[in-house]
Amino acid sequence: MSRSPSFSLKTESNPKLDLKSLRQWVVAFCIIKFDLEQGQLIEECYPPGCLTQDEELEVAFSSFPDSVSQHQNRSSIHDCIFFFRFQRRENSQRGKVMKNTGDCKGAKYLYGYVFNRQRHDERLKRGGDQRSVVILSHNPYSSVFRPLLQIMGPLYFDIGKKALEHIASYVSIWPAPIPGKLMELPIGNAMLKVNLPPAHSLPSDSGVLFEESISSMAPFLPTNQSVPQGLFHDSDLFGIFRGLLLQLWVLWELLLIGEPILIIAPTPPQCCEAVAGLVSLVAPLLCSVDFRPYFTIHDPEFAHLNSLQEGDIFPPMVLGVTNLFFLKALRIVPHVVSVGSPSPNSNRPVLAARSSTGRFSARPEGFGLQQLSLRKFSPSNLLSAVKLRREGPLCLMTEHKEAIWTTYAATTKPDTSILNRLIDAGMSPRVEESMSVVNNEILRRHFLELTTNFLAPFGPYFRVITPSEGSSPFVDPPSLTPFNADEFLGSLSARGPGKFLSKRMRSNWLDLYRRFLRGHNFMPWFQRRRAVAEQEQHRLWRQARMNTDIQHFISKMSELEIVDSFNAIERHLLGEIKLLQSERGNPDSAATFQKLKGDLQAVFNLLPKDMQQLLLLNPQKAALLQGSLEVMELPPGHQTTEVGVVASASPR
Repeated sequence: MSRSPSFSLKTESNPKLDLKSLRQWVVAFCIIKFDLEQGQLIEECYPPGCLTQDEELEVAFSSFPDSVSQHQNRSSIHDCIFFFRFQRRENSQRGKVMKNTGDCKGAKYLYGYVFNRQRHDERLKRGGDQRSVVILSHNPYSSVFRPLLQIMGPLYFDIGKKALEHIASYVSIWPAPIPGKLMELPIGNAMLKVNLPPAHSLPSDSGVLFEESISSMAPFLPTNQSVPQGLFHDSDLFGIFRGLLLQLWVLWELLLIGEPILIIAPTPPQCCEAVAGLVSLVAPLLCSVDFRPYFTIHDPEFAHLNSLQEGDIFPPMVLGVTNLFFLKALRIVPHVVSVGSPSPNSNRPVLAARSSTGRFSARPEGFGLQQLSLRKFSPSNLLSAVKLRREGPLCLMTEHKEAIWTTYAATTKPDTSILNRLIDAGMSPRVEESMSVVNNEILRRHFLELTTNFLAPFGPYFRVITPSEGSSPFVDPPSLTPFNADEFLGSLSARGPGKFLSKRMRSNWLDLYRRFLRGHNFMPWFQRRRAVAEQEQHRLWRQARMNTDIQHFISKMSELEIVDSFNAIERHLLGEIKLLQSERGNPDSAATFQKLKGDLQAVFNLLPKDMQQLLLLNPQKAALLQGSLEVMELPPGHQTTEVGVVASASPR
């Protein structure tokens, strides 16, 4: 486990707990005990009443390593940190909890961050006991909660349940989370400096709405590489996939197109790291595949998954497991990945044996399995690979091996120039840790560039249109370019994938786009990007209306154009009033309202007298012209009645 941050409680009294502020970060803190008679029990939940009974059971069962994955060593204390994710289900009890606690109504998933301690003591039944300290949150902020657990876990085992109140008080004085920013979060005498994932990588059903900008989602590489571009940017991608580096491009494609993947590892921290690392590979794409960093047989989803028969379609999920029973129960999962080392005390393999030139060969040898992927050819390696493929994942029941089993043929070729830049740190743990940081940056930068270039052809569908010089900013902005999958593929086939991808993909690269369009990730990402682009276009046209000199603008207009402008300004003014009367108004709404009210009055003054009198007979229009918000309460479903100029000779 990583070294714990230096921490001690301040001597002065703790800050007063602010529940509303606390819930911006944390739903609850839990202490869970493994009882020999009753199993997993929640001893403490602070603040109380935050979970339904079903959720309490799910949290309790997910907070301990499976018995088959526990370390068989005789050390007196073993600590580990991992996390899980489960779906919240709507029912009457859930509604009652939300009403009592003010919990987020839209939050679909809960994340549980676990500090587990196993204590070996021959004087106790079964030779020891174990407890878990758990932080529950709606947010996938592993960069925050992992170091917080390194403080909170040992503190609880030092001072007991008071630790929950202390930590909760400090968290409640934290500023509101700002996605994509570096935040300084005080905790006792320590300061957590963490980067939060950007808004475009967070699920829209997290229960918290963040403002997104078109620039943060644009299909080009960010200039500041220290800013995270997706979820779990702190995961040890190199460390956990060290034995499968040549397979990272296969895994990238599988997650990109939303294929189900079963990841099996000896321990919860290892399977969590693998799932988190895999999700981080597709940044800046919004990952809509249901991922479970640590999945157990007690999860309510397991009964359904276990009932699937041969020929049934497995849902798009990435499951991290440690229980070997899943190899039989979920044997229809088409892609299985085995990672990690079976024992924390076993020596980790060196980076890879290289060729005599000291560089990786341009193509993996053998059958694409780890045993041949980075090693020199030998008959024994060939036989091992053939045997591994023939036996399938069930061979893990007898011996753990790092490997991948899939029939998927990848389009993207491994970039050996990237692999050759990775640093082999040897066997020194301290040097290895620092070198992993460098290697992770190299890998993450490459896959960020790969994903960004893959998404680049969709850029024209998010391109906003600003008012041209001399045109009216009061008319409705044009719609974004409509999307048609067949037309997109035809156009892309004609112009090619671009220089970056053409060097890294095989001739069937268009098939990868077809699979992506049919997959689980495309539509949520595309719709989210379109919504942000439309929002940005609305902002730009709104700003153009604010900057328009109405007197100069209407001085060259015909009577018909003046009437059209009156109707258009009225629609925009009603929109601003609705914003002001709702909670969605921003600081600019009042200024925009005043500007549009003045513009409406200026246009009104140029209308013919008989038309002015006709407008003033309408109470709603009269209220708009007077600019009194009190008399402008709009009835539900209110629609404006547009005025028009009808030439006397025109037919009715």
